[in-house]
Amino acid sequence: MPDPVLAMRGIHKSYGPARVLQDVDFELGSGEVRCLAGENGSGKSTLIKILSGVVAANAGTVRLFGQPVAGTDPAAVIAAGLSVIYQDFSLFPNLTVVENVTFLRATAHRHRLVHRGERRRLAAATLERMGVSLDLDEPVETLPVAAKQLVAIARALANDARIVVMDEPTTALTRHEVDNLLRLVAGLKREGVSFIFVSHKIEEVFTVCDTVTVIRDGRVAAAGSASDFTPAALVTAMTGRDVSSQRLARDETAVGEPFLSARGLTRIGEYRDVDLDLHAGEIVSIVGLLGSGRTELALTLFGETRPDGGTLRVAGQPRSFGSVRDAMAAGIAYVPEDRLSEGLFLDQPIRDNITVSSLDRDTRGGWLDVAAGARRAKAAVERLRIRLQNVAAPVVQLSGGNQQRVVLARWMERNPKLIILNSPTVGVDVGSKRDIHELLVGLRANGTAVLVVTDDIGEALAISDRILVMAGGRITATLAGDRATEHEIAAEVAKEAA
Repeated sequence: MPDPVLAMRGIHKSYGPARVLQDVDFELGSGEVRCLAGENGSGKSTLIKILSGVVAANAGTVRLFGQPVAGTDPAAVIAAGLSVIYQDFSLFPNLTVVENVTFLRATAHRHRLVHRGERRRLAAATLERMGVSLDLDEPVETLPVAAKQLVAIARALANDARIVVMDEPTTALTRHEVDNLLRLVAGLKREGVSFIFVSHKIEEVFTVCDTVTVIRDGRVAAAGSASDFTPAALVTAMTGRDVSSQRLARDETAVGEPFLSARGLTRIGEYRDVDLDLHAGEIVSIVGLLGSGRTELALTLFGETRPDGGTLRVAGQPRSFGSVRDAMAAGIAYVPEDRLSEGLFLDQPIRDNITVSSLDRDTRGGWLDVAAGARRAKAAVERLRIRLQNVAAPVVQLSGGNQQRVVLARWMERNPKLIILNSPTVGVDVGSKRDIHELLVGLRANGTAVLVVTDDIGEALAISDRILVMAGGRITATLAGDRATEHEIAAEVAKEAA
């Protein structure tokens, strides 16, 4: 067997008394795509930081292309031929495609002068190698998400990267864009480029990866060829328990009058003629692709945007939301799609993130009872099984799954009548995903109306009483959650709206 292009041996890492990684071995061959799998908080991100030279291991060795890498020297790692593409892509939004694609190479080679013609030729050749056509002069901030990801990959290849680490690369992509990305990875693999593929989407692992390493609680729980695993076995290795992908059990509930009703709801250019009923004690999912109008509809129901036509009734009474405050006063909560930029105060304590929307509960005579808020936050942490050291720690230190639970905890503190969740498990590992689904079924049992906006058909099938399909800004199909099939929903999602 040829020598691996990457070999990590006996990696240990602790932060004070908290042990993050223990005796981890990880290797990668030329032209190999290896999945690095594990739940949020398992140690994957720390392993990548050690590999990329961002943090130093307490013990163990790292070798790239046979040469040792020691300490914290990201520039040396990049120069050696390794690039990491993070979930946010780490691009410069105000710079053009050319400038972003060639920036890493210029930095790694310590170029003192800008040779615009040379950079343009390099960017054009790299994109041509990838089979991608982009306007080289377009600012990156105006590109769609899928194009930004292509720019991030081109940036790595322009710097002669032979190992590319992709952290949750398909989180914000449509199915068509995911297929294109996986084809690109397969083509680069044939050229000898190696990939470390971090993903929580089990089906993608078996589509693109040759091998798998599973990290659980800071240790290697399983490793081997992808063909040695089944989806169920991979999930069990990640979580340490049997997490069924089947529909969650729930008690039958009698459906009464709807809590919220929409008739003919229309917002020009986004959605039109939407009829919708949301009942207490019911989970309804709206399934649709990006651009279908699903998010825009959810934002209107939460008062962030106003419709151009149609009517809303809440608890049987006509309502018109002029603001988010109006919707909150009516008992509606909203968990946004992008929890990092819209749902959390990242540098603020976990405690404050949980209680910020319900501070009136801790106010006495105009004064805020901080201790009462801390007690509520601790109770919410226990109830939602949020894994943390201290409620006073910044929320940015939590894993993606635990951050999502913090957002849920915040709104549950308001005891909403209706909770709207936009892509509630994006970037969340399979174990945390199951826990969040169980929380939603629990809210249903307590009489809360739940609306889930998602493009994850499996998620909709697991939790929904009713599934609505949205395409071209319209509700095009209504399906019973306990009788619908994945094929049936996928076929409806793909249809063009009439």
